[in-house]
Amino acid sequence: MITVEQVNKILGVEELYKQPDRLLQLMLNYEKRVETFKSFLELETDMSYEWFQQIFEDEHADRKNKKQDFTPKELSVLLSRLTEDVRTYHEATAGNGGMLIQAWHQHRLECPNFWMYDPKAYWYHAEELSDRSIPFLIFNMAIRGMNGVILQGDSIEREFKDVYFIRNMADQYGGFSEVIVMPKTDVLAKYLNIRKWV
Repeated sequence: MITVEQVNKILGVEELYKQPDRLLQLMLNYEKRVETFKSFLELETDMSYEWFQQIFEDEHADRKNKKQDFTPKELSVLLSRLTEDVRTYHEATAGNGGMLIQAWHQHRLECPNFWMYDPKAYWYHAEELSDRSIPFLIFNMAIRGMNGVILQGDSIEREFKDVYFIRNMADQYGGFSEVIVMPKTDVLAKYLNIRKWV
């Protein structure tokens, strides 16, 4: 299990509360993003689970004000198996992406040959309100080479402040995704059912 101290060291922060902002900065910089991924992969290579869940639950979750809680891994595994034939995944309150990772892992396991998994054959749509969760969600999708979109904002009111396009153009398993901050246009809002930019 990755520790708080290891995360702080890789991110170059001394205090836990600085992790989300620093991680977002790194995810939006191509060279730093790749360096960060490689540093984490020196600590952990099992991509089948969300590495930061325990740290986030203990230190970053806002249960009082935002009623944030986390789906246990066992429930995420069960839900991913119930929807295993689906190639488009949508989650309105994705958090750090624990359930999304299980769906992605199930998609890889469905392939006759693990290395034949084609990231372009799957689309992951995630929405999340929390400023603290978004950097971890971006990290989790991009390090796994997913294709999809992350909308940051209120899924019920359909008010969003940012959209991140996560893109992997590789034809096979492996490689990282790009992270592209999308412009706030009327065309994008209509396409993603965004009522208002905030």
